[in-house]
Amino acid sequence: MSWFEDVLTLLEERNMTRAADRRNITQPAFSRRIRSFEEWLGVEVLDRKANRIEISPALSTNEEEIRSLIAHLNELRTKISQHDPAESVVGIAAPHASIYSTFPDMALRARSTFKGIRFRVRAANLSDCVSLFLRGDTDILLCYEASSVGSMQFGSGVRRELWGHDYLIPVVGGVLRYAVRDNHDVPLDTPAIVYPENSYFGEVLNKSQCQFGTANFSSNPVCQTAFSSGAKEMILGGLGVGWLPFSMVHREIESGELIALSNGFGRVALDVAIYAHRHIEIAEQLVDFWTSRPKSSQ
Repeated sequence: MSWFEDVLTLLEERNMTRAADRRNITQPAFSRRIRSFEEWLGVEVLDRKANRIEISPALSTNEEEIRSLIAHLNELRTKISQHDPAESVVGIAAPHASIYSTFPDMALRARSTFKGIRFRVRAANLSDCVSLFLRGDTDILLCYEASSVGSMQFGSGVRRELWGHDYLIPVVGGVLRYAVRDNHDVPLDTPAIVYPENSYFGEVLNKSQCQFGTANFSSNPVCQTAFSSGAKEMILGGLGVGWLPFSMVHREIESGELIALSNGFGRVALDVAIYAHRHIEIAEQLVDFWTSRPKSSQ
């Protein structure tokens, strides 16, 4: 199982170093695991040239079969381990922002009805979360979605529902609060904590042309990070102005630790989306429960 997951990661990344990083091992250790797979298979799946490594067509043309095999084995494991849905362990892939702002409330509500349920949460960037979900490593994908980027398109075996709504807002804290004007804006050269353009929030803010969102729309970016909870701490410390989901910062805004700048610089609407594999009974039950119960507005 581990070998096939290694191979699938290599097919997705097309690069040994990036694949090793995804699998959280060193590149030499990953290479040895691929060698072990080749020895078990009886043929080489990599063409190791002088300065590059090429993936054999015998491997790449069977990528869908490998993906299907992993999904089937994960499904079988789930059916056995979740024979009693009330005692299930549910795998959830989610970016850090969703885990911080949304998941605790979802977990508490679920455990009020599914008394014995436990969660295994995998935190990563959105693209890695999607890979974990599609490989069958998790039963549910939880993420933010913006209309400017659109929702993800999966096959008929995946169900999409909405948990609720949120929005990205610009906030400022620490000593920078004293730079806020009466109309709740700040000078455009104020230091900023910005998102990388290739991160999800970075893509959303770039498309919305939001001031202070990314390096493209900030005249003084002092730190770039895709880690929103880390950005929150830097903003609270007064290192810079930055954009965060409202659900992450509403308490700090109420207490005065942070000042919202949405009156001056706008806000970006977000959906909180839940994706679930239809063949996973407990995942279907959880989605039904989460989307049928009334929720307080955010």
